[in-house]
Amino acid sequence: MSDNTILETPAPQSHFPRSPAKRFSVWNSIQTVISFSILVATLFTLWTPENLFSNQLIEQMLLQLQNNPQQTVLNYPTPTNSTLPRIGIVSGHWGNDSGSVCKDGLTEQQVNLRIATLVKQNLQNAGYEVDLLQEFDQRLNQYQALALVSIHSDSCTYTNSEATGFKVAAATSNTIPEKTAHLTACLIQRYGSETGLHFLANSTTTDMTTYHTFDEINSNTPAAIIEAGFLNLDRQILTQKPDVVAKGISDGILCFVKNEQIPQGEIPTP
Repeated sequence: MSDNTILETPAPQSHFPRSPAKRFSVWNSIQTVISFSILVATLFTLWTPENLFSNQLIEQMLLQLQNNPQQTVLNYPTPTNSTLPRIGIVSGHWGNDSGSVCKDGLTEQQVNLRIATLVKQNLQNAGYEVDLLQEFDQRLNQYQALALVSIHSDSCTYTNSEATGFKVAAATSNTIPEKTAHLTACLIQRYGSETGLHFLANSTTTDMTTYHTFDEINSNTPAAIIEAGFLNLDRQILTQKPDVVAKGISDGILCFVKNEQIPQGEIPTP
């Protein structure tokens, strides 16, 4: 070995992978052209008379192109899922009192909650956001939704053979009478058709038309109350076929929110 020989110490090897050396290729050129085209398109979408040719905007875009010559897709904000349409279901007497009580201990509150829970499931399956609300739920204050329906059951005391069937009512006065009329009509037609129960057109009470919830919710929320049947003569369908009862109510609500029309002559007079 000559004295003039220079010993070269090998450079230390990095444990991080190195980026491959950039080489010219037709594909890289095409990517650059596409990226530039996207940036130009973005420029025009951001156009306003004040900023179209502002030096700051152009410098920022050119800087992005220089730093990312291979980038072909711009990083737009990730879209968020839109809020599902909302519907409110009040389970009568829930969280407040028992409601009507039968001799064997069955309460209206129990029957209402079971039906209301099934209604919620039906509407969720149909693609809606559903709030299951208590009788005096704090969320009812200025509550806004596509619709709100309060579910109740009638007395467990036998009065006469006529005490069977269902009732539907809306507020006697509201700011959206056409919408509430359509909601009640849908509930009456769909519920009667599904359950086979008779609509008691002349049996609505002031307790129904002046129902406290009507005054608590936002005035633009269509609302109605339904007495799904009597806990005496209609007890069998209310307790043994709650799915049928719930479907009748759900179908009535969906009829309204989908703006379905009811054939002429199928809307009983409230």
